[in-house]
Amino acid sequence: FKKKINPRVGLLALSTDLTIESDFQSICQKLPLDLFVNRIHNENPLTKENLLKMYDQIEPVTEKILPGQKINTVAYACTSGTITIGEDKVKKKIQLAKPNCYVTTPITSAIKAFKEMNVKKIALFTPYPESVNKTILEYFNIKNINIISFSTFNIDLDEDIASVDPKFLSETLTKLDIRNADALFISCTALPALEILDEVEKKIGKIVLSSNQTLIWDTLRSVGYKSPIQGYGKLLRN
Repeated sequence: FKKKINPRVGLLALSTDLTIESDFQSICQKLPLDLFVNRIHNENPLTKENLLKMYDQIEPVTEKILPGQKINTVAYACTSGTITIGEDKVKKKIQLAKPNCYVTTPITSAIKAFKEMNVKKIALFTPYPESVNKTILEYFNIKNINIISFSTFNIDLDEDIASVDPKFLSETLTKLDIRNADALFISCTALPALEILDEVEKKIGKIVLSSNQTLIWDTLRSVGYKSPIQGYGKLLRN
């Protein structure tokens, strides 16, 4: 007699990311799925060149998550990396290692979430330096996402991004001028935004989405988990 096998989720976390794993665990640990994490080498500081270096590693790093075993979904946890390398290229590399698996990334999931929540105009907040912000802004433009306000911390090290105090982040976000936006999107998997999404939504009266929240949401939906989850913004409550 074999035990019932839960859906399997592979998470590709950056070697420098201090936040994504605990965000996934805080939501997924009590759910009927099994999470397997592998880390992909990422070089600081945060530049387009360094982000591009991840491309060649995506396949071997994915392959090392339960080699030879089927994985239902693989989540590549880097917003700026996905945009720099290209969504389709990331997906292709992952599926070379795990054929037919569902692939999601923070930006794939964010654009899905915008559609789901009928969001046309966003206020964008990132922790990134200028060169990376430029890539993000261009990408949303191509995807016809209207960015009506933009703010940044201008940080170029993952550990500094991860050490931003959530209380300070919450205060910063509630002060943004987002009157004409349908939603606020907080980019970057290393930024500790997940725990404050509910609070910021209540304060600003708008939908608040983040890289990690949309990535977890899309991952859960892809393995058939559709029940509401409280405490992390409207997207997961729906």
